[in-house]
Amino acid sequence: MATAEEAKMEGEVAMVSMGSYGGKVKLLSVWEESAAEETMLLWGIQQPTFSKPNAFVSQSSLQLSLDACGQSISILQSPSSLSTPGVTGAVMWDSGVVLAKFLEHAVDSRMLLLQGKNIVELGSGCGLGSATVRELVWGDDPDRELIEPHPDYVLGSDVIYSEEAVTDLVATLLELCGSKTTIFLAGELRNDAILEYFLEVAMKNFIIGRVDQTQWHPEYCSSRVVLYILVKK
Repeated sequence: MATAEEAKMEGEVAMVSMGSYGGKVKLLSVWEESAAEETMLLWGIQQPTFSKPNAFVSQSSLQLSLDACGQSISILQSPSSLSTPGVTGAVMWDSGVVLAKFLEHAVDSRMLLLQGKNIVELGSGCGLGSATVRELVWGDDPDRELIEPHPDYVLGSDVIYSEEAVTDLVATLLELCGSKTTIFLAGELRNDAILEYFLEVAMKNFIIGRVDQTQWHPEYCSSRVVLYILVKK
């Protein structure tokens, strides 16, 4: 696992293993300006606005069928709920599919072990990555069952969407994470200012690495999506 001191020694560009993930990720610099550099790089090189949105989902359908670990699963959606202000979790988004297929691919590639592990998913929406539900309000103290013991993994897709929610999100991540917890966060690249702000806040307490798309599921890659790994300093 990378440490804060190792991050400082490695400099601005380094490929390291982080947490329980066996692959190498691009370590974000610990320097103050690195959040701005990261967003400039993503929007300048990946050019997310040039890629097709909703490449892996159909938000107008009442049901979305996906292959998961060799089995076909159906996700129920509520397209009409999108017209309600603030409601975004009633349909699937690309980042949720990308994250789920990345986890599947990482397990198949022996880069990740999920069997028998304790996992918490934040903002699960339609629930592609999760099996049980428990209320967790960002910024509030989590139930003891969620942190005793600390989870092995914390997952989140499209949870970085509002500057107002960033502080509570990071506070919740801190509460959930122990020294051996690995966080996977996937999100669509919609607003560079919000992502930059999240990175600035999160870097104070977490080491952050970006997973290159060469390590994603080969059939589920999108330049509109970014995938980060976080571990507690």
